[in-house]
Amino acid sequence: MTNPETEVPSEPGTDRLAQAVRTAEQALIEFEIAVETFRVEVENFSRLHHQRLGPLYARLEELDALIAEAVAARSGDPEDLRRAREARALVQPMPGVEELFGGWLDSEGLPPEASAMLTGQRVRPPQRVRPSDGARKAYRELVRRAHPDLAPDEGDRRRRESFMVRVNAAYAAGDEALLGELAEEWAAGPVPAQRRPSPAEELYARLEWLARRKEMLSAVAAELEASAIGSMIKMAPDDPDGLLEEVAGGLLTQIAEREARLAGMTDQRFG
Repeated sequence: MTNPETEVPSEPGTDRLAQAVRTAEQALIEFEIAVETFRVEVENFSRLHHQRLGPLYARLEELDALIAEAVAARSGDPEDLRRAREARALVQPMPGVEELFGGWLDSEGLPPEASAMLTGQRVRPPQRVRPSDGARKAYRELVRRAHPDLAPDEGDRRRRESFMVRVNAAYAAGDEALLGELAEEWAAGPVPAQRRPSPAEELYARLEWLARRKEMLSAVAAELEASAIGSMIKMAPDDPDGLLEEVAGGLLTQIAEREARLAGMTDQRFG
């Protein structure tokens, strides 16, 4: 299947150039799909990281402050008192907690996921980091069909851009059913009109634009991969959700150790 916007008359030198443009367009679209998929995974993992691990980090900070305060109360040493003040200063309420957890909090102000982590109780599983295979397949097909770079004219480009905003939102939410509805909507929509063949100069301009676009996407991909969350996902690309469980398990172990230490200090103080 050829792209109408890159069809040119059989003029000397234009056939190979048009083929190069078509190849570059498809390569760019595939690259954009990969970057957007990773962006969704980073965004989802970041949200789950805050939801599930934020309360655990907060509990660790609180325990560290309590331990430092207990040490300072026992010794009265100025250096211990300074450490206790610094540890307490690190204990901060989580910003925007009601927005972060969508107002779904328990009687103690914690989301069920956090309570489950601290008490060992079962709770509904959180949203996965990675969209389902069906959602990913539907997204790829929609991008290949409706990508703005395939528009034959400016009017059709605007239509495609508006449509892709909805596609990206559905993909970010992992809504496979909605992606299916959008695929039907696109299939039933107007067929973009073919534009008149472009001269060789316009094909060269097109290649330059594609190169600039790929350079920009490469910068976005590099930034995502260099981020803390992106680096964590790269540690377990096949099971980022499992990595989250592993980190949570480590934090729970640290919490248990600190709670035991604090309990021992309290027993010594009042024994």
